[in-house]
Amino acid sequence: MALYDQHIQQARRAFCRQRAEEFPAWRTLLRAEFLLLYVLLPAGIAILLPPSSMFLALFASMLLGLYLLWRTPGFSWAHLWDGWRGLPWGLIAGFGLFTLIGSALIVHWTAPAALFLLPRHSPDLWLTILIFYPLLSALPQELVFRPLFFRRYATLMPPGRAPLVLNAAVFSFAHLMYWSWIVAGMTFIGGLVFAWGYEERRSFPLAFALHAVAGLALFTAGLGVYFYSGNVDRPF
Repeated sequence: MALYDQHIQQARRAFCRQRAEEFPAWRTLLRAEFLLLYVLLPAGIAILLPPSSMFLALFASMLLGLYLLWRTPGFSWAHLWDGWRGLPWGLIAGFGLFTLIGSALIVHWTAPAALFLLPRHSPDLWLTILIFYPLLSALPQELVFRPLFFRRYATLMPPGRAPLVLNAAVFSFAHLMYWSWIVAGMTFIGGLVFAWGYEERRSFPLAFALHAVAGLALFTAGLGVYFYSGNVDRPF
């Protein structure tokens, strides 16, 4: 099955590459889309919008990304379900534990008052995040930053594993709105792991599950204080 999935992915990439070669304007359009979605929009949100409007604009950009994914030649929504039965739950749980410990250490060093803030003082809010974060945050982010990035813009990617690093970089840049080196570092590392799960392991469910448990661990430990628009402190 894995070999079959690999052949399918190669066929889709070849289709996109053939279309780009046959229609140069298509490649130009892809470059413009990539620049808009992964560079200009995050920069504009971070620099121009007030913190109270950031999430609405981010949600709008996610909708744009989903529309582009729907319009991507050769993409099938059914692809997103491939791999659910064979998820490595031990690996996922281990990554969640690693993220929880790492996040707790960072909070302890940088904002000790926030350590396990939600479970201790706002259990209702913490439970709400545990329920809704995977579907309302992790899922749309993964759709835009993994399938859309690696499928629609495959012809723009450099060879080898460089696309994984580029993917992590744009994922981190999308969080520029928080103006935090901690957020930038955490999202870059997370982006590498999620990109590996999707592209190297050929599994969107794995990428989504890794993102979901990482986010839940992060908010549980208290690192969510750096992902809160009310705490945004622009350097200008």
